Amino acid sequence: MATKGNPGGDNRNRGSMSVFIVVGLCGFFYILGAWKRSGFGKGDSIAWQVTKQTDCSILSNLNYETHHDFDGLTDDSEEAQVKEFKPCEDRYIDYTPCHDQMRAMTFPRESMIYRERHCPPEEEKLHCLIPAPRGYATPFPWPKSRDYVPYANAPYKSLTVEKAVQNWIQFEGNVFRFPGGGTQFPQGADAYIDELASVIPLDNGIVRTALDTGCGVASWGAYLFKKKVLTMSIAPRDSHEAQVQFALERGVPAIIGVLGTVKLPFPAGSFDMAHCSRCLIPWGSNGGMYMMEVDRVLRPGGYWILSGPPINWKNNYQAWQRPEWELEEEQRKIEDIAKLLCWEKKHEKGEIAIWRKRLNNDECADQETQPAICESTNADDVWYKKMEKCVTPSPEASNSWKPFPKRLNDIPSRISSGSIPGVSVELYEKDNRLWKKHLSAYKRINKIIDSGRYRNIMDMNAGLGSFAAALESPKLWVMNVMPTIAEKDTLGVIYERGLIGIYHDWCEAFSTYPRTYDLIHANGVFSLYKDKCNPEDILLEMDRILRPEGAVIIRDQVDVLMQLKRIVRGMRWNTKIVDHEDGPLVSDKILFAVKKYWVAGDNFTGSR
Repeated sequence: MATKGNPGGDNRNRGSMSVFIVVGLCGFFYILGAWKRSGFGKGDSIAWQVTKQTDCSILSNLNYETHHDFDGLTDDSEEAQVKEFKPCEDRYIDYTPCHDQMRAMTFPRESMIYRERHCPPEEEKLHCLIPAPRGYATPFPWPKSRDYVPYANAPYKSLTVEKAVQNWIQFEGNVFRFPGGGTQFPQGADAYIDELASVIPLDNGIVRTALDTGCGVASWGAYLFKKKVLTMSIAPRDSHEAQVQFALERGVPAIIGVLGTVKLPFPAGSFDMAHCSRCLIPWGSNGGMYMMEVDRVLRPGGYWILSGPPINWKNNYQAWQRPEWELEEEQRKIEDIAKLLCWEKKHEKGEIAIWRKRLNNDECADQETQPAICESTNADDVWYKKMEKCVTPSPEASNSWKPFPKRLNDIPSRISSGSIPGVSVELYEKDNRLWKKHLSAYKRINKIIDSGRYRNIMDMNAGLGSFAAALESPKLWVMNVMPTIAEKDTLGVIYERGLIGIYHDWCEAFSTYPRTYDLIHANGVFSLYKDKCNPEDILLEMDRILRPEGAVIIRDQVDVLMQLKRIVRGMRWNTKIVDHEDGPLVSDKILFAVKKYWVAGDNFTGSR
């Protein structure tokens, strides 16, 4: 009989165990593959792709024995209590908790307050699974998704009628087609962007991050991808139905949002360019507060584009069916505020005007009229903070412009200048190496991460943005989320790297529609929010925004992951916990999950 120290019989046992593990893993991926569905509305079965591409000779080299026996502790024990989450009613198919229409109408319409975030109280939260609409189909891969969206995924035709002559969107058979037109670019987004490029350096990587306010269906951001410009598109949830939903279905970064009374959820000096094309924002009102907020999020030397009313009102007032005096006064106010902000007007032609922000705070020190300077010591403290009628001094670290992709891995000036306590150059470089290593390990489990199957990716606790930097590809984009309770606010670093992101508190719902992300990555999120809010609520929110057959990767402590695995057993997710790539003795583990395909009306029973 072999003992623990006797290598003889133990080798045979280990060999048998290895075979058992390999067979078990292949069986696991075979079961995943059995989820395959076919035809319109049946998904494309990511699990089947994983199965087809799985090389068990490679997987056998990974250690799935964690030596903590966490699969045996709860998963198969009769004592484990699994709560099965039922589907929500069909009327919640497009539920956006913090932008619910019924709740919104109870708030003042003044200054768009009713369109801002208004999250439900604890007693009104839904504790059910948001269903996909019948016939839901996996979006087309990029770049086809830019031009075509399955009708079943966002079955709303009002824009095809309201914007029929403006070439926004057309309904053809069982898909929507997006011709690339817009109210201000009837010749197409490409022609419009080329006109902007005659003034703004859009072809050399200097302009990388852009903000589109009142984005419509986000064609401007969609076509800017050709120039490697990454655009954050925002629009309110309004009567036009699903503008942001269409944007995300197309594979374009977007959030539900509005310029109202609360600051935008971005750090100071984030964007290289901001844009408004008939976005209906009253730029000249409220003492110029909205233009001051754009000034806050623009980098020194950044560009602001305004197209449509009131630009060139003398030639257009009749077409716009508005009084001359009203348009003249509107443009005068905008010009006065731009001058106060020390923006230089670089261009005005047709209905397009372009200004450039000052390069430094002293550039207009001798200007006769000086704006009020904001007193806040932290220009990035913006979560639910009211906008101010003052100018935010630009972070000194944001003055340095580097072209993309050079800026992706260069040392961000916020770090080299020591602006973030505790984040050194050495730590930054180590973090980059670490996430390249983590991503390599992820790809050994899910080999289609960078295949183009996942377009919209979210990192729920982005840190320095190194996960997104390691993933960087024209096939995908990453929404880097900076939790408002994070120990260090590094979202400014993420923007310096030429990536995009947003502040958010995961005790609340995210400002997006259901089913808008293909892959969600959560590093330490549940440990971070321990004792802050219920992990069940966070998981239900992840399920809400994840597409059917979308993937989840959660990296956390083993005891945390075991708790999560108990919860998601009732959420129609298939899961597997594996060891840290450095071996079973590392307390961090990784939970991989795939959300099953199901739609409203499916007769789904069982929690496994």
